[in-house]
Amino acid sequence: MLMATDAIGSDAVHIPVMRSRILDLLAPALTGDHPVHIDGTLGMGGHAEAVLNRFPHVQLVGIDRDQQALAMAGARLEPFGSRVHLVHAVHDEIPEVLDGLGVECVDSVLLDLGVSSLQIDEVDRGFSYSVDSPLDMRMDQSGGRTAAEVINESTSAELVRILRDYGEEKFADRIVRAIVAERDRQPIETSGRLVDIITEAIPVAVRHKRSGHPAKRTFQALRIAVNREMETLPAVLPRSLDRLAVGGRMAVLAYHSLEDRPVKDVFREACADSAPAGLPMVPESMAAKFRPITRGAERPDADEVSTNPRSASARLRVIERVRPGSISPQNTTKESR
Repeated sequence: MLMATDAIGSDAVHIPVMRSRILDLLAPALTGDHPVHIDGTLGMGGHAEAVLNRFPHVQLVGIDRDQQALAMAGARLEPFGSRVHLVHAVHDEIPEVLDGLGVECVDSVLLDLGVSSLQIDEVDRGFSYSVDSPLDMRMDQSGGRTAAEVINESTSAELVRILRDYGEEKFADRIVRAIVAERDRQPIETSGRLVDIITEAIPVAVRHKRSGHPAKRTFQALRIAVNREMETLPAVLPRSLDRLAVGGRMAVLAYHSLEDRPVKDVFREACADSAPAGLPMVPESMAAKFRPITRGAERPDADEVSTNPRSASARLRVIERVRPGSISPQNTTKESR
């Protein structure tokens, strides 16, 4: 949920990525009498505020695991009063959240994946490799292992797997050997020390050729592991689609291929019929329950990227429900209206 930040005095204006385009794509699903919109990654509430402003009859269910972000969003969205329902939860708990609110189905869902500007810019959160801070990286600081605990307590094999799978780091073995040697001498507790270890472990010639910071891939991998992002994403996609009403739309913003790939796969499967090949006619029961709205993944335009460089990697996909029925094995009894 990356946002640009424009300083105005001591305050900051947060501009959500692809805000106008997302509003336009969700508009057909939000023009009814009492539409319900889920923002499953609420952040500081920028997208949610835009939805509530443009669609005056929308009821918002805002979900976030980050209690600090949830509090900031609550203050931002306070003018909308009873139209706003905020819940501290992880986005793969959307069905449970809706059940708790007595909501059977919804008209739109937005997931803005990844780390927020709040988390990057807060010095004591440990997400950034450009500022020395305690290695935390938890989006929900009320529980779970910190990045420091992952670094200092995981086996070498587990650390190599994390860096390879979640960071696509070619020098995972070298970096982990350096980490283990250093943690045996003294536990690694700060981002600055970890950055130094990673930088020294990568060959000098490679450092100069790489695009981006030498620690970028490792920090991404640790963040994903700490917050179980690749475990929750495959669950939230079908579970959210199952709660969409006919005519409802789901939009997902991803920021790297690890996030975008499962979104692409789940959306493609949801938009395909289940009939065996060769049938002259597809039975209604086997017809696709969704249709794509975007052709592939849409990207921010040049103007947005120049204003907000952090948006450059964003990829937006949107699909629409056209028939009732479940696509998720976990939710076979829950069908949209």
